[in-house]
Amino acid sequence: MENIEKYSVQALDWVVAALPGLLMAIGVLVVGLYVIGKLSNVLNKALNSAGFSAEIASFLVALANIGLKVLLLISVAGMVGVNTAAFVGVLAAAGLAVGLALQGSLGNFAAGIIIVTFKPYKIGDWIEVKEKFGKVQDIQIFNTVVVTPGNKTLIIPNGEVINGIITNFSKRGNIRIELKAFLPYSEDFPRVKALILSELLLMDKILKEPKPEIGIEEYGDTNLIISIRPYVVPDDYWEVYYDVMSNIKTLYHKHGINMAYQEGLELGKIGK
Repeated sequence: MENIEKYSVQALDWVVAALPGLLMAIGVLVVGLYVIGKLSNVLNKALNSAGFSAEIASFLVALANIGLKVLLLISVAGMVGVNTAAFVGVLAAAGLAVGLALQGSLGNFAAGIIIVTFKPYKIGDWIEVKEKFGKVQDIQIFNTVVVTPGNKTLIIPNGEVINGIITNFSKRGNIRIELKAFLPYSEDFPRVKALILSELLLMDKILKEPKPEIGIEEYGDTNLIISIRPYVVPDDYWEVYYDVMSNIKTLYHKHGINMAYQEGLELGKIGK
């Protein structure tokens, strides 16, 4: 009975001594969780206003929320007398291990933040990355999704995007189509150039400004190689590309422009 009474008194003394700190810790925990919730909402609104995608904004808010709650729990544990030094050491070791395991993914994540922040391109832009050309469909946390003109979906790690050269064809609002056509040496180049330019300016989806460019690119073995470069809105790229090639063939036929063939090097008519 004496031991029980002794331990009871000691327990009561400990409770009385620890009660203020415990009550304070509980108060700090409740207030801290409330403040963290408010800060998370403010951060979410700020990220959305800054143009971050919903996925990245949600991820950053969750990351910040977890980090603040961990710091809060460590602080509360210290207030009630828990030795937090060992706890912090375990967290640091775990964080290092996770960081090493996810090194590549973290690099892609950081690159995604850079893309969203500095906006070298946005959803809907036509870009070329790593010699891959297509339209940006989505900018995710770790990857950029690009759809090619052949309707193939490319998932490019954001780290690869940042480490390479990005060509954004939509930045200036137009894109130049680069075409080649053949012209025999016997034909009058200024005449053919004027005919092609007139044909290009009649096409609705070819921009009048900047003006289409036409010139001799190379002297081939049997033909002049002429370069034809009209400007279009990026979304019209492939439609105009094929229309121009078709219209040039029709133009050659209509105006009796001959073509030099490899076999026999004879001039022949161009069919419809």
